[in-house]
Amino acid sequence: MTGVAGVLRDRERPETRIPTLDPAEARAAIADGTVVGGMIPKVEEALAALDRGVGAVHILAPEPGALAAEAQSGGSRGTVIRSSVR
Repeated sequence: MTGVAGVLRDRERPETRIPTLDPAEARAAIADGTVVGGMIPKVEEALAALDRGVGAVHILAPEPGALAAEAQSGGSRGTVIRSSVR
């Protein structure tokens, strides 16, 4: 859980939320400056968890219903980072 609705292409615009990323896309987003500031360690920790065998990591804001919606459909309310985007 974080203070924003997931990984955003433009951190000033919530509507630019990226629903899904694979590890290569996440690393590229850090490298090209899409992911900035406090989101960098969140994405890096997600990548580390994937490297340890976790299937997916969800980054989302603590909004009513967000966790349940994200559990039913990854990327629907936040950003899901998984080893292979489906």
